[in-house]
Amino acid sequence: MKYILSFLALLVAFLFLGCSAKNYEHTQPKIFVIKSPKLKFADLGYLRNTNTSIELELFVAGTSVEKITINHLICVSKGCMSKSGFNSEYLNASYPDEMLQNILLSEPIYNGLNKVITPIGYEQVIENEYVDIVYRVRQGAAFFRDRKNNISFKHKDTQLRIDDE
Repeated sequence: MKYILSFLALLVAFLFLGCSAKNYEHTQPKIFVIKSPKLKFADLGYLRNTNTSIELELFVAGTSVEKITINHLICVSKGCMSKSGFNSEYLNASYPDEMLQNILLSEPIYNGLNKVITPIGYEQVIENEYVDIVYRVRQGAAFFRDRKNNISFKHKDTQLRIDDE
């Protein structure tokens, strides 16, 4: 009986701790600049990810001010919503569902539409009735600007110098 109770206590502790902490495979400190009608931020952030989940934790003067988690939903401090709901509320309703995670992971947007390989990475220019986007990616940095909707994202590795931009 003593062994069964010890085993159950250990099992409960393991399950509790397993649910409370997410082990991300990759963690990268980056400098983020985010400007949209509802998001404004410029400081350090930590980008953590696995194959199925992304977490962006944003800091101002060393204090965590926002955590955005992306898996099948996007969760912010105000609650969780669908990816299309997040785009409608925080970015632009015409954006594809995977837009935010593609920008954070420096992956092509709009399924690689108009992707041009450059000597230092790649660039996409996408213009239609809803967007006017310039998106540039290179090792350690990404720049996204939608002039039509006044939205921009920029992130770069903390070890890049100012003149590397």
